[in-house]
Amino acid sequence: MKPQESPVTHPKTLPDLWRAEHPITMLTAYDASFARLAVEAGIDVLLVGDSLGMVVQGQRDTLSVTLDEMVYHTQLVRRGAPHALIVADMPFLTDHGIDLTLRNAGRLMQEAGADMVKIEGSANKAPLIRALTDAGIPVCAHIGLLPQRVRQLGGYKVQGRVSEDAGRILHDAEVLADAGAQLMVVECVPSALGTRIAQSIDVPVIGIGAGAGVDGQVLVMHDLLGINPHPARFVRDFLRGRGSILQAMQAYGEAVRNRSFPAEHEGFV
Repeated sequence: MKPQESPVTHPKTLPDLWRAEHPITMLTAYDASFARLAVEAGIDVLLVGDSLGMVVQGQRDTLSVTLDEMVYHTQLVRRGAPHALIVADMPFLTDHGIDLTLRNAGRLMQEAGADMVKIEGSANKAPLIRALTDAGIPVCAHIGLLPQRVRQLGGYKVQGRVSEDAGRILHDAEVLADAGAQLMVVECVPSALGTRIAQSIDVPVIGIGAGAGVDGQVLVMHDLLGINPHPARFVRDFLRGRGSILQAMQAYGEAVRNRSFPAEHEGFV
């Protein structure tokens, strides 16, 4: 019997993603096998995150991840998912100064096969995003909680609870979208702020701990599978009660698309 094809249309390009009628599903991947499974499960976008420093390497945070390691893991994911839309993180200190940023982002595109690079930062990253966009490199901006600044912040803390901070984050989103960012990840902000950001810019907003009122969700794969012994509030173990990793990924995709994930208690106020 011929296996049934997934009912989900897999975006192959950024314009396909913008036209998607359902909330966007994004999941981290770090190797070929899990990338292949994620595509089979109908996940829209694969993120090769510098989170690999923690979940793969066992580091305390993401700061020790190098560009060479990001290139290597992005290559693995591309081999496992040759037709997927792949976003690769710019690791710590690789996106300071236009010339350095262009050179490093170029490696992720040319050597590794990424379709887009992700840059953490506030409105001050606008000149870099504009330069990358002018060079033909698509950019996903990452605002809210910035893991690469975790030592400066003193831990992984919700951002934007104070009205002044919320206004600053909203300003970051608007400035970076105007600079050319074509996708926006918003991490660990109150659900109401996540919704407000999504309503304020034309760029698709992908949330992680930003509530259900955004345009899509992203999770670290190891969190989705319940491997993290100390999961964050916004994490759900989709493997629990299911028979395979593929089924867990499919359940995550379905829950994002029908907006049952994240639930209200999985967000912040």
